[in-house]
Amino acid sequence: MPETMLSRLLVAAVWFLHWLPLPVLACLGNALGSVIFHLARRRRHIVLVNLGLCFPQLDGRQRRQLAKAHFKVLTRSVLERTLLWWASRPRLSRLIRCEGEERVQALLDAGRPVLMLAPHFVGLDAGGVAIAMRFNVASIYAVQSNPVFDRLLLRGRQRFGDQLLLSRQESVRASVRAMKAGRPLYYLPDMDFGKRDSIFVPFFGVQTATVPGLSRLARLAGAVVIPCVTRLLPGGEGYAVTVGEPWQDFPSADVEADTRRMNAWIEAAVRTMPEQYYWVHRRFKTRPPGEPRPY
Repeated sequence: MPETMLSRLLVAAVWFLHWLPLPVLACLGNALGSVIFHLARRRRHIVLVNLGLCFPQLDGRQRRQLAKAHFKVLTRSVLERTLLWWASRPRLSRLIRCEGEERVQALLDAGRPVLMLAPHFVGLDAGGVAIAMRFNVASIYAVQSNPVFDRLLLRGRQRFGDQLLLSRQESVRASVRAMKAGRPLYYLPDMDFGKRDSIFVPFFGVQTATVPGLSRLARLAGAVVIPCVTRLLPGGEGYAVTVGEPWQDFPSADVEADTRRMNAWIEAAVRTMPEQYYWVHRRFKTRPPGEPRPY
């Protein structure tokens, strides 16, 4: 059977999930996440290495418990993504609460470009939908190799309003133009994209390759940085999106200091819900010269 047909059948199968009540999806996600924790040895190893680097005060048993909790919420977020793709606007409005949206509106009303810092928590996509239901935003989009999944993800992110998706290959100028035109940029800077364009700054005390784009984009666009964190709530309670206070005195004249500040802020947010950060990513794969890779 051709790959395209298999992909369409898979999409048709997961489409049925969005009809389930959220508590049922949550139970399914927790159960499946426990199974994946035991079966996905490679990803489990990555998570445990990350937790060992970031939480050295935890013993082996505690790190395994935290890793298992992470697989549960991660799997939940994947299953519940079907709601983001197909559930009605009224249902999503009930499931995703948003606090602080007036801070974005006030900046837009004042004619200020807005740069939203959205760290990689498992509820990230729900947060993106919540913001898109309220504002016409711009965001960075990674083209998927599978055309069926690519269309699905594109449609899911463009369901509400007039959303602008920029590919990673597009220049920084496109992001700057979007912000200057009044579109908040929903920006996800906390992944390891290799040595190119990255600098090493601490993250949980580990020198971590970090793209200093938050500082540079804010400077080029004259944008105000405003944090946006999404928390996956227990059981069937849904998601809570918090839009924080605008950052003061940012950017500074020191790009490295700005990037340190960003990582320190993300670290503090992670400590409030450590199981919900995206630990399956090899965040520390790029090392300073002479340091071995930890994975």
